[in-house]
Amino acid sequence: MSVEIYGIPNCDSIKKARKWLEEQGLDYTFHDYKKEGVDAGALERWADTCGWEVLLNRRGTTFRKLDEAAKTDIDRDKALALMQAHPSLIKRPVATRTDGDRVLVGFAVSEWENAFC
Repeated sequence: MSVEIYGIPNCDSIKKARKWLEEQGLDYTFHDYKKEGVDAGALERWADTCGWEVLLNRRGTTFRKLDEAAKTDIDRDKALALMQAHPSLIKRPVATRTDGDRVLVGFAVSEWENAFC
């Protein structure tokens, strides 16, 4: 089993997650939103698995800079479109097992141990 993590390289949570994976000796692939964007199909699968509300980062600078119309009346479709257009709106990291069995959002050691060890 290998792990795929998605995010932005200079994000502190990404750095912690990558360090933890390396310390555990787990193989992983890093997908950089800034360089590679985010696949719409993957984003939909994550939303189906863990909920779009969990994925959408409403606390970050990117969300705060959106115009008011973009921030109001958000539903699944609107949230996915916003995250597709602005990958920084996706909470980080998103981690998946290559067998497709798990999707984790955010970095919590106990959750990651249960999912990947």
